[in-house]
Amino acid sequence: MRKQLKTTSSILLIGAFVFTILIVPVVQADKYDEQIKAISQDNNQKKESKGVLGVEAASLNDAIQQLQAQIDATQTRINTLNNEINDLQEQIKVAEAELTKQRAILGGIIKSMYIDGDVTTLEMLASSKDLSDFFDKQQYKESVQSKVKVTLDRVQQLKLDLNSKKLIVEKSLSEQQKLRNDLASQRGEKDRVLSLNQAEQDKLNNDIKANSSKISELRRQQAIENSRHGSGVVSGDSSMGGYPAKWANAPKDSMLDNWGMYNRECVSYAAWKVYESGRFMPYWGGRGNANEWPSNTGNKSKTPQVGTVAIAYWGYYGHAMYVEAISGNKVYVSQFNYAVRGEYSEMWINTSEIDWFLSF
Repeated sequence: MRKQLKTTSSILLIGAFVFTILIVPVVQADKYDEQIKAISQDNNQKKESKGVLGVEAASLNDAIQQLQAQIDATQTRINTLNNEINDLQEQIKVAEAELTKQRAILGGIIKSMYIDGDVTTLEMLASSKDLSDFFDKQQYKESVQSKVKVTLDRVQQLKLDLNSKKLIVEKSLSEQQKLRNDLASQRGEKDRVLSLNQAEQDKLNNDIKANSSKISELRRQQAIENSRHGSGVVSGDSSMGGYPAKWANAPKDSMLDNWGMYNRECVSYAAWKVYESGRFMPYWGGRGNANEWPSNTGNKSKTPQVGTVAIAYWGYYGHAMYVEAISGNKVYVSQFNYAVRGEYSEMWINTSEIDWFLSF
């Protein structure tokens, strides 16, 4: 509400808090601030944890994609090896058929030579036209036998080579299948961890959402409690006391003013009013919560004056208001963020509610 936020570098993350009560009884305003602060710190830690999980999830997704790429490449290699094996099997079948054919031819030649071998040499010579014809027949048979045997040996060797190659390819296929299974197992484990990661992120999201609801409810009750300190709170001056539009129209706490204070906070408005009146406003960025202002200046009094900054130790951070008028034991003040929504308002308030009046 009246909080002057510290610089980002000074925010420390502390241990997690567990809250079981959503709606708390109406107590002092500072109790709300303390609970809001604690829940906000819990949310900050959960958001940080969620950020870490997000980084881990991105890394897991990258690893899964890489594993899948390796699985796809391995499967492509397996398909190629299977095709090679099928092709080799066809070549082996052709070689076996050729072996059968060549064996039959060689068998026929041997049988012919055996039958011819029953004929005596004298009879062969007698049946031949001349001696050269006898030698031609003999050489022809021997030549054909030799060629068939060479072909038979070549085909037999081809079959052996094909079988050897098939064994090598089958071994490679087995290795690739094992690799694919290993990769699939790794991916399965990554998928499992990623699922757990996502479940944890979902839980953190739900916790953050629940905490945000608690904060909203606490702020609502805090605004009710704070309203008891003043009377007749009104929107007042349409120009919001002259507070610059660049700060007034921007989201609350989205930028720093010239004094290092977040916009639309009570202290930012009070600093602006001092500066606008022509007086010097010190730079109190980083140590400018309303309850810190009295210790930052020696010009403080219990007596109200128009143009002074009224400081009330309400809540965790206190509240700063600018005194516009005085009537008896009451002062009329202008302010920002009285109802915790970063809005401008004006009201009458008893001086007994004010702890210090600061002069600049």
